[in-house]
Amino acid sequence: MKDQDLTVTIAVDKSPKEAFDAINNVRGWWSEEVKGGTENLNDEFTYKARDLHRCTMKLIEVVPNQKVVWLVLDNYFSFTKDQTEWKGTKVIFEISEKDGKTQIQFTHQGLVPQHECYEVCSDAWTGYITGSLYNLITTGKGEPNPKES
Repeated sequence: MKDQDLTVTIAVDKSPKEAFDAINNVRGWWSEEVKGGTENLNDEFTYKARDLHRCTMKLIEVVPNQKVVWLVLDNYFSFTKDQTEWKGTKVIFEISEKDGKTQIQFTHQGLVPQHECYEVCSDAWTGYITGSLYNLITTGKGEPNPKES
């Protein structure tokens, strides 16, 4: 089952520290609506996208310049019947060096094709990782969801 988890990998010409710092700058690549700490072990933060999606994440593993793991404590989608699909899943960022570049492997462990939200969620994560996070690491500017008025 493990190989069914959503995984997205990017490679950048930046240091592992620059990648790690960008990953932890969740407001810089995912959403300006993030509230709470996003950098230290046991930090908890909430993410909100209009009335479509809300979730609460807890940082359960933080290895500087190597790995960050979020545990999904709570989640709500307006577009799914099953509100438990994300609860208890893990969002994992693994940073390594490969072929002279810094590689970031993103895995949403527990987000599998059988889930009702899989298509929407996998498209969204892929866009955030290959677009916004990649740009934040490489140019210093991501494209997070803007603050809601």
